[in-house]
Amino acid sequence: MAKVAMIGAGSVEFTRQLTIDILSYPELGGTHFALVDIDPERLKTAQTLVGRLIGQMRAAGLAAQATVSAHLDRREALSGADYVICMIQVGGLEATLIDFRIPARYGLRQTIADTLGVGGVFRALRTIPSVVAIARDMEDLCPEAPLLNYANPMAMVVLAVSRASSIKAVGLCHSVQGTSRRLARFAGAPFEEVEFAGAGINHQNWILSLTHRGRDLYPALWEAMKDPAVYAQDKVRWEIMRRVGYFPTESSEHSAEYVPWFMKSEAEIARLDIPVDEYIRRSEANLGEYDEMKAALARGERLDLERSHEYAADIIRCLEGGTDGSFYGNVPNTGLITNLPADACVEVPCLIDRAGLRPCPVGDLPPQCAAINRTNISVQQLAVEAALTGDRDRVYQAVMVDPNASATLTLDQTWSMVDEMIEAHRGRIPELKSHRLRS
Repeated sequence: MAKVAMIGAGSVEFTRQLTIDILSYPELGGTHFALVDIDPERLKTAQTLVGRLIGQMRAAGLAAQATVSAHLDRREALSGADYVICMIQVGGLEATLIDFRIPARYGLRQTIADTLGVGGVFRALRTIPSVVAIARDMEDLCPEAPLLNYANPMAMVVLAVSRASSIKAVGLCHSVQGTSRRLARFAGAPFEEVEFAGAGINHQNWILSLTHRGRDLYPALWEAMKDPAVYAQDKVRWEIMRRVGYFPTESSEHSAEYVPWFMKSEAEIARLDIPVDEYIRRSEANLGEYDEMKAALARGERLDLERSHEYAADIIRCLEGGTDGSFYGNVPNTGLITNLPADACVEVPCLIDRAGLRPCPVGDLPPQCAAINRTNISVQQLAVEAALTGDRDRVYQAVMVDPNASATLTLDQTWSMVDEMIEAHRGRIPELKSHRLRS
């Protein structure tokens, strides 16, 4: 029986989906879910939810021996865990509003702000200390367990854990799965018959090849882009493909803020339908969904049991059963992508077998794709150093070289904005000291 510790289980929608995915495999029917959250009320809701799912799936002939426990003390949950899933969000909506509202006063626009940019940097400062602390607890309590990380900013979190801990961490995302299905639809090919390959960094992976029964589907994508109705579904990514030659894996609203070309111009924002402040709306909607889930549980309503395309369950099934599998994972760049820095987190194909998780070497990316990735990696490296060392200078510099921020703000504006955000997030981020620079 596998013990799966879910850290941040109060994110009940994600907890619901991962529980369903895991228990959909008969061989994982004896899984014990050890739920952890710092919010007692959300933790109780998550425990009720998982218990209800176990009951429904048991009635369907699955989850024969599955069990659940709830823990405010994460060390209790981590003790003897076989797998640890991290899905924390430090600071919640209050911190998210700060990440958007202070930059907006300086004229800096953001859409999601959880991966890069000033929002991503400060989310990293909030998140990295907590995830590193989880990894260090794992060193004591479950040193052989893999850390399956879903917390953003993904690349920064995984890079920080690789620097600060001996735990084997892999970052999991759904953008490759979603984009490959989307492109198959755009190209008019059944996804089940499509083969694809991608590589890059999280939220900026590149679909390098897409084929159907040996036929290259990129010509079909170029043709599909000419259809105004198709172009309207993904304007930013079509524009990136038009100039770069390859389609990136994260949505248009995400991709717009990873590059310098779109968010500085009101005209481009309007032309490309870029949803400024989108994550605020999503965060508020998530609070409503939580209340709806809690009410549905109180009414005893039957829960939907549809599986997702997340990778965690497949990884656990393969490792538990000793079977082979594959997925796209975010891991340290140990020579995997040869024209990206070694001290970076990359997203590459990974194999699962009896030896564990094995990232696959990719070689060089197309040079234009690597060049764009490197602009993001520079921000990630500086932000990770800031989070691990408390170096305030590195925070300024991470935001200074960010593509979106540097296209919009002067250096004085950047320094002033960062100062305001450090003060607003005081208590949520490490104590920061400047060693070399004057603001």
